[in-house]
Amino acid sequence: MAIEPVAELGSRGALHVPRARVVPLSASPASYTAAVERYLTGAGIAKSSARIYRISLTTWGWMLAGEPAPTGPARRGAKPAVFPVAAIDDPALPEVLAELAAARADEMDAYTVNRELSIARKAIGWWQRQGWIVGDPTIGIERRSAPPDRTKALAENQITALWRLDVALREKTFWKMLYESAARADEVLCLNVEDLYPQDKRGRITAKGGATEWIHWQSGTAQLLPRLIARRTRGPLFLTDRKAPAGTPTLDVCPETGRARLSYRRAEEIFEENTRLLANPLASPEDIEDLDGFTLHRLRHSTLTHDAEGGTSTPMLLARSRHASVRSLERYARPSVDAVARHVAERDPAARRRT
Repeated sequence: MAIEPVAELGSRGALHVPRARVVPLSASPASYTAAVERYLTGAGIAKSSARIYRISLTTWGWMLAGEPAPTGPARRGAKPAVFPVAAIDDPALPEVLAELAAARADEMDAYTVNRELSIARKAIGWWQRQGWIVGDPTIGIERRSAPPDRTKALAENQITALWRLDVALREKTFWKMLYESAARADEVLCLNVEDLYPQDKRGRITAKGGATEWIHWQSGTAQLLPRLIARRTRGPLFLTDRKAPAGTPTLDVCPETGRARLSYRRAEEIFEENTRLLANPLASPEDIEDLDGFTLHRLRHSTLTHDAEGGTSTPMLLARSRHASVRSLERYARPSVDAVARHVAERDPAARRRT
């Protein structure tokens, strides 16, 4: 963004101190949707992250247009808001936006709310640097406090029960791969058939930050993959059940079946819906619509926690998690409920006497 000093004469001919005038680096896009796409490509967002960014920015699009963001089933098929990106500078928007964001925050978990706010601010900052907008209507919106969840790692019996669920082959394979590889869900969803090396039980993924890395799986995934792939030789590994709608990017369409790549949002919905009774073992099946299930990220967290409990070395945990810092492993060093239960049982005086 270029800044040009502009000298002005006052009412009595006095020269005012130069003020800054923003000169856009490029022509402003015609719409907010176009601005989102320009940001995703121009800011170098990794392919594995672009899908999540696009979903979050679509959510903020409704609110930046002064409308509540649809949630649940209403979101599926809802048309994104259409408005010029310059409308973000409307002086009345911050107050309206704060109310809409607060209402959404009351319905969503703090982690999702904070992640979406962070993504929106990154995009707005990039648009400001391009000279397309001047202000940031999110300045008055605060992040929500998110108390740490000490139960992120699933217990061994929950993992066992998960594999017994009556779900489609796609879900069985996807969940197994997440748990066995400790990979992030968005990384696995970006896998293509040609990225797989089945004989070595590994796959090539685009990791956080854009680096190309390997993930490794075990026999459970290896046994399911051939059935999932069938005779396909290329295209997205995990597909939707229907043909891809018009306008779907070519990279996200299977050239052999015409079906689209499974989205993170839909994959998360399926997992959450199928794990509601596992997450709430004392609840009645009649109450399932009012329950919350597990998130996909808990599979990765569970794997790394169970590895740490089993004595896996720090270098191997770093390699498995693909974190850059040892400090990042602290979240997995907390023993799971099963490990604590075994520790307490082994030190029970009454149990020792019976032995």
